[in-house]
Order: sequence, then structure tokens, then C-alpha cells
Amino acid sequence: MTTTTTYTSYQAPKSRPILVSILAILIGLYGFILFLIGLLVAVGSTVFSSFGGRTLFGYSGVVGGLLILVVGLIILGLAVGLWHLRAWALILTLLFLVFEMVIYGLQGAFISFGFIVSLLLFVYLLAVSRHFF
Repeated sequence: MTTTTTYTSYQAPKSRPILVSILAILIGLYGFILFLIGLLVAVGSTVFSSFGGRTLFGYSGVVGGLLILVVGLIILGLAVGLWHLRAWALILTLLFLVFEMVIYGLQGAFISFGFIVSLLLFVYLLAVSRHFF
């Protein structure tokens, strides 16, 4: 009788930097608020029009509300990915920050609060990127 023992390699859990945790929570709150706003706009536009009332937005309110709702869900997914230190979430966040800095740059607002915060977050996420891989 032969006994075979297999050992699995143990990997220590990744440590999440505190600022990544805070960023994930704030992004999650933002995504949840966008989700609620999109839901309210879409449902509000539908309810008023189904009772024969005149709506401010009409069908474009429903479509706009659904778009906002979907964007909110995507942002919530990004927050969950950052919380779990997923590499795809880091890459998407860095791409979003680059896009935001380009928009500020095209407006000529290099010395603005938004540009500086985006730049600092970009540099910080690059510095802690080893936690994601």
C-alpha cells in the first residue's frame, strides 16, 4: 500500500494599502449614488409618462437614466476590483485618470484641484501597483 501526499503551495494574502481601501470605498459610494440617480431618472420618467402626465425629459429621460444606471454599475464593479486588488481594476483606473488629466490639459487647467488630485492618485497607484500583481 502506497500513500501519496500532495502539498499545495500556500500564498500569503495580499496586503491592501490603506489609501487603496479608501479610494475603493469612495469610488463605490460614487458608483452607488450614480446608480440611484440613474434609477430615479429612468423610473421617474416612466412613471409620469404612464399616468399621462407631461414629463420634463420624456423618453430621453428613460434612456439617459438607464445610461447613468449602467455607468454607476460599471463604477461599482471597478470599486470592487480595486478592493480585491485586481490588476484589471488598476489598469482601468489608471486609464481613467490619464483620460481625466488629458481633459484638464485640453482645457488649460494644469493648475487646478482636479488635475492635481488626478496626478497624485496616478502616481500613488503606480507606486503601489506591486500589490495588484
